[in-house]
Amino acid sequence: MQATWYEKQGPAHDVLVVGTMADPQPGPGEVRIRVHASGINPGDVKKRQDAFGVGMPFPRVIPHSDGAGVVDRAGPGVPESRVGQSVWCYGAQSYRPFGTAAEYTVVPEAQAVPLPEGVSFEQGACIGIPGITAQRAVHAGGPLADRTVLVQGGAGAVGLCAVGLARLAGARVIATVRSQADVGAVTGAGAHDVLCTDGLADPDIVAALRKVAGQGIDHIVEVAFDANVNIDVEVLSLGGSIGTYATDRSMPSIPFWPLVFQNTRVYFLGSDDFPSDAKAAAARDINALLGSGWPGFSVDREFTLAQIAEAHVQVEARGRRGRVVVLVPR
Repeated sequence: MQATWYEKQGPAHDVLVVGTMADPQPGPGEVRIRVHASGINPGDVKKRQDAFGVGMPFPRVIPHSDGAGVVDRAGPGVPESRVGQSVWCYGAQSYRPFGTAAEYTVVPEAQAVPLPEGVSFEQGACIGIPGITAQRAVHAGGPLADRTVLVQGGAGAVGLCAVGLARLAGARVIATVRSQADVGAVTGAGAHDVLCTDGLADPDIVAALRKVAGQGIDHIVEVAFDANVNIDVEVLSLGGSIGTYATDRSMPSIPFWPLVFQNTRVYFLGSDDFPSDAKAAAARDINALLGSGWPGFSVDREFTLAQIAEAHVQVEARGRRGRVVVLVPR
């Protein structure tokens, strides 16, 4: 098969190799997917850069955890009825060496989720990590019906999913964005109110959120824990919660006593390590969201396997609004 891999970490153009590898074969409980589209997440780029300082987990890595395609082979113990099924997959390169940047990828059967009718492979390739992260971040604090949820960074991939999932769960959804140009997309994803924070100081953001939220915010989905935690504690209701999945500073300072006096619950969420039943629940909710009329992602750029280094460079660039996918010839 044609595939992309790296055997050392570093800049995309220096370490990514495009070549031929043996076709993978599914083991017990696994399926093989003929990949049509491979999604690139920031985490895929960071693994290749060794941004987390863990080094090479395997001698050779095919990058990308998310993708979409058609099941073409079932391993022992997997019903043959799965062959021919269009699917989106997640976790292909989570604690496994070979991800979706190839003609074929192999994943445990549960991680190959039926792709709802009418959803493209390109959209399916964007779902996995953002969708599963968003579902856990949205639901970490408990039931959401008739509660108020704030999604910080509503225009990002996780943010858009979180807005849609929170709305689907019956919450009143408020979201923040950095640019007025993002308001329409976040409103379309399901937000009742959207606050553009461009040019606003923290006290102004707090005042605006308090005005919109009325009785207070019950739960916050947080994309920038270090930058926003002081805002979050000011707008949360007593006993409220935060589900956070990202931070710019790995050792942020926190307003300890305000969080204590508010009886705030903080959930730190890493998608690779969610329990399997939580991932399965997330997949079900995501498919329900996809079938609800949620508009999905804007795909900004499409690349081929041969262009994968440039695709990674595009993901690294700040300010991009749409997703980047790699298309694999059928």
